[in-house]
Amino acid sequence: MSIKDMPADARPREKLLARGPQALSDVELLAILLRTGMAGKNVFQLSEELLGPDGIAGLLQASVQSLQLVKGLGPAKQAELLAVFELARRALSQRLKEREAFQTPGAVKQYLQLQLAHKNHEVFAVLFLDSQNRMLAMEELFRGTLSQTSVYPREVVLRALHHQAAAVVLSHNHPSGSVQPSRADEHLTQTLKASLALVDVRVLDHIIVSQGQTLSMAEQGLM
Repeated sequence: MSIKDMPADARPREKLLARGPQALSDVELLAILLRTGMAGKNVFQLSEELLGPDGIAGLLQASVQSLQLVKGLGPAKQAELLAVFELARRALSQRLKEREAFQTPGAVKQYLQLQLAHKNHEVFAVLFLDSQNRMLAMEELFRGTLSQTSVYPREVVLRALHHQAAAVVLSHNHPSGSVQPSRADEHLTQTLKASLALVDVRVLDHIIVSQGQTLSMAEQGLM
């Protein structure tokens, strides 16, 4: 059934305006953005296909390349979805800049998920924080292959000094899907802690992300 064939009070747009966005399912919300389906696939079926097994969290990490593979999703719809995803990233970034990051540790993890989890190569990033643990900036400092990244402590220290950071949160992604830290991850964390301590910058956490998973090394007692 297409949206136009549904009773007026059951159509996603009308339902949203009458009852608020919280009354809609993920499929219905996505259907509002997509507006139409394609021959042989209505907008609800297309929405369900896009959400897939990972749901809205997985979709928010979609790349241009992955959206281009979805039959029935033209350039205009791809652009609209990517714009919404970027707005979500910026909203989380703004939240972290306005309040102490670790008053809402879940927001830190969500932000890093949106920034790093979808990448198919390993990326090492740093959140630079002020003395009140508000985010000053995030930088992707190093990129590697699917299996390893070369991280230079001197460069991390220089960027921390540039931002006049009081603390940092380290992060990298595991494209393999596992978020369990390796011995190399633990060694790197300790090396960076020692290097940054020389300039009085604290390492608050090292967060590892993959598609749909996040691990805090601080929460695991590995710091």
